[in-house]
Amino acid sequence: MDKHRPRKRFGQNFLTDRNIIERIASAIRPSADQHLLEIGPGQAALTEALLPYCGKLTAVEIDRDLAATLRQRFAAEARFELIEADALKVDFATLGDAPLRVVGNLPYNISTPLVFHLLQSRARIIDFHIMLQREVAERMAARPGNKTYGRLSVAVSLAARADILFDVPPGAFFPPPKVRSSIIRLTPRDVDLPWRALDRVLQAAFSARRKTLRNALGKLFSAEQLQAHGLDPQLRPENLSPDQFLALATTLHQASAEAG
Repeated sequence: MDKHRPRKRFGQNFLTDRNIIERIASAIRPSADQHLLEIGPGQAALTEALLPYCGKLTAVEIDRDLAATLRQRFAAEARFELIEADALKVDFATLGDAPLRVVGNLPYNISTPLVFHLLQSRARIIDFHIMLQREVAERMAARPGNKTYGRLSVAVSLAARADILFDVPPGAFFPPPKVRSSIIRLTPRDVDLPWRALDRVLQAAFSARRKTLRNALGKLFSAEQLQAHGLDPQLRPENLSPDQFLALATTLHQASAEAG
């Protein structure tokens, strides 16, 4: 395993600090009746810490060399299942009927689209314990008016509760990344969201942060429609709450449905 050369195209930085690994495992605390879904097991540092305590662990690994090693390493472990694939293309609904707990050190180069992909399967997910670049974790947990508040903040806030648990220094990895990392816990909310309409609204709203609502959302809503939602068209998107964005997305979704 130590001979594997980390590949930049997969965003590979392997967690090696035993104290951090144990701290993550302690935060997750899996039980014998639970099914864990690990994204990017890499060299299995976290896998080994969690596998003895859960009922099943399904790992998704895109690197064929690492996948081959993992397959050989856990060949005798009935609780371990390996999916050799790009996590962005995995349909998590196919992983049985049991609720899932998602864990993993997400590749930083695809962390945002991967979080969106996972959140769309949140109805069967108990929680997420994932490692991200500190700045991405801060965006997830940001509130209106904060300079880091944006598309990711709103979507995550509506879909889940976000709690940053602790930071992880670069020296805990090999090779050390150039950024600090954070462990964040996401606890999904039981709410039905119009994802497609919501994403259209958020993409338009935060495409240029300094635009007013009138200019940013002008192709989706008239000034009168914004005012009907109790919104000043001169406000900037960063001033709207997640619930206000949801109200706009719901209106857009309903209009699209009525238009057929």
